[in-house]
Amino acid sequence: MPRLSYRRALTRALADEMTRDESVVVLGEDIRVAAANVTTGLLKKFGPERVRDTPLSEQAFTSFATGAALAGARPVVEFQIPSLLFLVFEQIVNHAHKFPLMTGGQCAVPVTYVVPGSGSRTGWAGQHSDHPYALFAHVGVTTVVPATPADAYGLLVSAIRCDDPVVVFAPAGALDLRADVTDLAPVPLGRGVVRRSGTDVTVVAVGHLVHDALAVAEELAGQASVEVFDPRTVYPFDWDGLVESVSRTGRLVVVDDGNRSCGIAAEIIATVVERVRLAAPPRRVTRPDGAVLPFAPALDRAVQPGRDQLTAAIQLTLKDG
Repeated sequence: MPRLSYRRALTRALADEMTRDESVVVLGEDIRVAAANVTTGLLKKFGPERVRDTPLSEQAFTSFATGAALAGARPVVEFQIPSLLFLVFEQIVNHAHKFPLMTGGQCAVPVTYVVPGSGSRTGWAGQHSDHPYALFAHVGVTTVVPATPADAYGLLVSAIRCDDPVVVFAPAGALDLRADVTDLAPVPLGRGVVRRSGTDVTVVAVGHLVHDALAVAEELAGQASVEVFDPRTVYPFDWDGLVESVSRTGRLVVVDDGNRSCGIAAEIIATVVERVRLAAPPRRVTRPDGAVLPFAPALDRAVQPGRDQLTAAIQLTLKDG
């Protein structure tokens, strides 16, 4: 199989699932012209009945998707930017997520929300640069953040086949990544993976930051043996897989493209220290608290977590231990 980009992996997953299951429909703003370049070619292949442009109202088309799911469809909703999810927290959490629970399992709401953007995309300023996957994990909505083209395909396929709502974050920093993919297959929800084995410290990296963690691990190879753990699904989290890794290395650093307080990094550290005796205090590399990303690209990059901050955190953890 030729080299596949992350973006085209998402497109391939949508096309394959629409071919496999006629109940799968895709809807959102400007998806027929593929404004986010994820739905490219779907209109020509599947027609306007299954590839639907919607009015400029996130609340409306997200509610529409819930109703369609209750009526037997498997809608996939594309959002142009993650910040727009704030507008539909009610529709996703209070409606789609809770209906099966409130009816005692008498209904299913198989809606997938595909959210490309944020995460190392600079110059989009405060109202277009949020990365709120921690909010959905907090309320128990299945939430995935693929890091590679193979996982972008596999996790999106699993999300579409799931009978519960799933939010799929596709970070801008990963969208144009290319990789040789030998096999495209569903990836189980809730199962992490060790991207690089090590013995001195475990680095948990979310989404596009997996690639920064791998680069830092390679740079530090002469000084330390760094294991890189990619959770892939931030809720439900693969705690057993992470605990097994940290139990071997004895040290933990988390790099997360979310705000510091009450973020995924904080939850990971809190849960690990409940289950593992560490050799050194854990550390996290995140966006600052209350961060509103600036429009100026240089200032934007200074606020977002990156390789320099991660390198420093690893070195401090090794020194403390």
